[in-house]
Amino acid sequence: MEILLLASGFNSLTQRVFAALRDRGHSVAVELALGDDAALRAALARLGPDLVIAPMLKRAIPADVWSSVTCLVVHPGPLGDRGPSSLDRAVQEGRSAWGVTVLQAEAEMDAGPVWASVECELPPRGKSDLYRGEVADAALEAVLLAVDRCASGTYEPLSQDTPQIRARVATRPLLRQEERRIDWQRDTTAEVLHRLRAADSQPGVLDEIGGVEWFLHGGHEEDRLRGTPGELLAARTGAVCRATVDGAVWIPQLRARRRPGGPPPFALPATLALAHAARGRPERRLPPLPEAPAALELGPERRTWSDIRYQEVGEVGLLWFAFPSGAMSTHHCRRLLAAYREACRRPTSVLVLGSPRDFFGNGIHLNVIEAAPDPAAESWANINAIDDVVEAVLTTTDRLVVAALGGNAAAGGVMLAQAADEVWCRRGVVLNPHYRLMGLSGSEYWTYSLPRRVGPAEAARMLDAALPVGAERALDLGLVDRILGCAPQDFAGAVIRSAQRLAASSGSQARAARKKADLDRRQAEKPLHAYREEELARMHAIFFDQDHPYHALRRAFVRKEPPVTTPEHLRAYHRSAVSTSP
Repeated sequence: MEILLLASGFNSLTQRVFAALRDRGHSVAVELALGDDAALRAALARLGPDLVIAPMLKRAIPADVWSSVTCLVVHPGPLGDRGPSSLDRAVQEGRSAWGVTVLQAEAEMDAGPVWASVECELPPRGKSDLYRGEVADAALEAVLLAVDRCASGTYEPLSQDTPQIRARVATRPLLRQEERRIDWQRDTTAEVLHRLRAADSQPGVLDEIGGVEWFLHGGHEEDRLRGTPGELLAARTGAVCRATVDGAVWIPQLRARRRPGGPPPFALPATLALAHAARGRPERRLPPLPEAPAALELGPERRTWSDIRYQEVGEVGLLWFAFPSGAMSTHHCRRLLAAYREACRRPTSVLVLGSPRDFFGNGIHLNVIEAAPDPAAESWANINAIDDVVEAVLTTTDRLVVAALGGNAAAGGVMLAQAADEVWCRRGVVLNPHYRLMGLSGSEYWTYSLPRRVGPAEAARMLDAALPVGAERALDLGLVDRILGCAPQDFAGAVIRSAQRLAASSGSQARAARKKADLDRRQAEKPLHAYREEELARMHAIFFDQDHPYHALRRAFVRKEPPVTTPEHLRAYHRSAVSTSP
């Protein structure tokens, strides 16, 4: 079929649907719903799609559109659920089970005939993590089922006027800040976590710290620190710990409230945001918070937040990391490098570098760069810091290194994974192996690693196309070596079992022994440092040219400025990405 995706943004779910439909032989184009209905009508006239699917849409589809072509809307709620804050409310209410419904657009929002509905679990995680994990799994299953039913021409969607659905219909209003607000003097840790997790990416929870209003982003339990409810107790690698009536929570990121006429603020590591707000404003300066470091190896009994952890199971070492939004700042990269070197001192034969679930990595931290006094200098420091991590992985020759992707990866995060001996990912992961949409040429040794995996021609095509790649296609191309078909909550366990089998396999030691000879041979042909120097020369020219598009693109990305029109590389039909090789 020829399918048009209509979305308010080319977000993670839209990308996953885009990649999956292409992998199944459909032709797919994208039109962004930017408030210009004329542009949508023009796209329909130009493309003539068989079907319109809205994976993530914040506005109503015009009546003349849904009456002329079947339009399917993905609603992140179970059968009968209606309203704009479905998943937010489910998380804030502590629901353990939820669902996704694909319904046909009609005059009343979320009230059209149902083409598919799939249930899913909701473990105690942040909304955006769930949205990219369990909810996305259910959404894709429902979309593919609905597409097959549409293609059959014989399926009759289920009217919501039927008694069994009408009895379940519940329309709930937008979840506003009044309902999200935390009462630090009364709310328990569990209640605080529900509120924080329901708003972790957007919109955040509006609160006050030191007389200044902030949006709080993210929330994790703390099991030992205690204090007066509402008090800031400690800091840890950028996050702050705040006391509740019966415990404490870690809050990794803060975002300032927008000033009238000012630019849109953006989320930053909490301690950096507080320091940034106090520049030139001594009345906003808070007393120094004690740093409460977490051991790299935290026992399973600990319930505290740490973005880097090490675990050892027999011959397998596992270095887990999880940075908010997958962004890797200079500070993140330097700490990850130190942890990696420490892990390499352990007597293991397989070392896993991975994300237990959600993002693996998205490259340099554009928000931190934008907030820096000198963004060009911070860009340069950040790219060198992530290159140092990649170099350490590439030059590890005494054991096998596995990159384990429990969630999505983009740009430098994809290239970090390519440095490993093997790349494993969860089914449902989406990769964006390109840089050009940010105006960058890229580094992370991609000119060494990527052509070796996919070939020079495919590497060039991939970087130029700037399109998402699903897990199955990534396996076909050679971007990944193994797909683990499991739920997000089960990925870490599946990785451990697979890594143990790899460590016990008869050929693993011989393979590790060949690594140094292979690296020496390649170094003789062209040293690794030459790849890095060539990449960084181009990046340096970009970073320190204040007129280069990178700076405007970075600002627009960080401040979430919507594009004026649908990007050209999305507007045409993209045919099936299925390989025709034998």
